[in-house]
Amino acid sequence: MSTLTSTSNSSTAHWLSKVPQVTLAFWVIKILSTTVGETGADYLAVDAGLGHGVTRVMMAVLLAIALFLQLRTRRHTPWTYWLTVVLVSIVGTQITDLLTDGLGVSLTVSTSAFTVLLAVIFATWFRVERSLSMHDIVSRRRELFYWAAILCTFALGTAAGDLATEAVGLGFARGVVSFGMLILITYATWRLGGNAVLTFWIGYILTRPFGAALGDLLTQARTDGGLGMGTMWTSALFLSVIVMLVAVAQIGTGSRRSARVSE
Repeated sequence: MSTLTSTSNSSTAHWLSKVPQVTLAFWVIKILSTTVGETGADYLAVDAGLGHGVTRVMMAVLLAIALFLQLRTRRHTPWTYWLTVVLVSIVGTQITDLLTDGLGVSLTVSTSAFTVLLAVIFATWFRVERSLSMHDIVSRRRELFYWAAILCTFALGTAAGDLATEAVGLGFARGVVSFGMLILITYATWRLGGNAVLTFWIGYILTRPFGAALGDLLTQARTDGGLGMGTMWTSALFLSVIVMLVAVAQIGTGSRRSARVSE
């Protein structure tokens, strides 16, 4: 019995170490990643001249490689995890853009469809695993559920953000303020004793349209309600901050592992 318990605890620790702690740095990188998903896809497809088709294929292949590396790692590796998140953000944005611009699906329909799909993922995940916590990823199957949910949240957040800022006419600046207020309300709800898992996923979904609205506010021309920074400079700036924060996390993770080995 003690052997089984030891093995189980070792396995749990093995999987839990692959998931980052939900800290302020986590949310900052997440929001920056969502903005890069919005600006990066536009830059590659339009400004870099690759075209939407080539960009979609290239990003999908890169995501598949990053996800393979993430699933193969034995412990949490910050650069692998966040590279996957950034690529999921870009691909999620491209999925929504393909439906809206390529296939003519209305933002109302795509937002509703992604909401239903996310609900199905969560329902299936909970029915099979009895937990939706990102801190309870203790098997390969749970990790696959986790990444499926994340991809859907990015696609849903893109559709909901575009619906609010463009179709409804909220605008970029008011979109940033509105989604930012919803995030603060979600945070306050958690602080006041709200369900941690529910508030985490609500916050995770809301950071996508917040990041998208922020990206549009920074990149779009002043005549269109933006600040005119352009997709190249915005993407480069945000990617630089992401790389710096992930590098700090990577160094910290390495130091903690070395300390444990020396003990």
